[in-house]
Order: sequence, then C-alpha cells, then structure tokens
Amino acid sequence: MRQLYIKQKVFSLSGKFSVKDSQENEVYFVEGSFLRMPKTFSILDSAGNEVALITKKMFSFLPTFFVEVNGQEAVTIKKQFSFLKARYSIDAAGMEVRGNWWDMDFEVSQNGEIIGAVSKKWFSWGDSYQLQIANDEMEPLLVALVVAIDCAKADQAAVASVPNM
Repeated sequence: MRQLYIKQKVFSLSGKFSVKDSQENEVYFVEGSFLRMPKTFSILDSAGNEVALITKKMFSFLPTFFVEVNGQEAVTIKKQFSFLKARYSIDAAGMEVRGNWWDMDFEVSQNGEIIGAVSKKWFSWGDSYQLQIANDEMEPLLVALVVAIDCAKADQAAVASVPNM
C-alpha cells in the first residue's frame, strides 16, 4: 500500500503545496487559484503535467466540487447535511467517503471496498495528511479528494468564525 503525505503551507494565499512520498520525494504539486472565481486547484505531477483539476461550484448551499482526472470529468463531490459525522457523497462508480465526527480521519471506498484512507496529523504547523492508497490507478483522484474535502472544511471553518452582528 503506497503512502503519500500532504502538507499545506499555512500562509500560502494561493494554496500552493506539495504531495510527497514516504522518502520525501515530491510526487505532486497542488496550485490553487487566488482571487479567482470559481476557485480551482490544479494537481500537477513531478514533470509539471496536470493530472487533476478541482473546481468549486460557486453557488451551492453545501460545498460542491467537480473533479477532472487526466482531462476527463471524473467525479462530483458534495458535502451532505449531517449531524456529528462528516459525510460526503461522490457521484462516480459507487464511491463514498466516511469520516469520524471530528472530521479528521476518513476512508474512501468503492463498491464497499476501501481504496484509500486519510488521517490528519495533529501536532503540525498547517494541515498535514497521510494518504494510504490501496489502488494505484486511483492515486490522482484520491489526492484530489483530500484537497477538495480539506477545502470544504476550511470554508466551513471560515464561515463559523465570522461573528454574528
């Protein structure tokens, strides 16, 4: 099972960060758009080729993301309304994401079989994730999933921190 590590830079306004393997080699680069609507994230391989593109839907009640992998529309990720437990639906081939109620760890399954698992590292500067990949073909999609879910969580935290007037 391959492991990748995603560590975002805390003060990066554009959302630039890298994805590394267990030997700390940079495998992917993630570049977010800055002050652009709709918000997008490009995932580039080590040669600089775009392997996935995430686009956040501009007007939706709950966060919704469209993911393209290798230029083909692959999945739509929607946060579902739920209490205590983070839940995302993925419109593609029987995929589902389930997380604990802290929303810090989650698994990705396809047709009931786990294809990837994500765990957040607590004592780190910025958000840091460990991604375990059971199916190599799903790697770019799983990286895109982590980025999209992290963006949804960041948006939710930003809304929650706005004081009521």
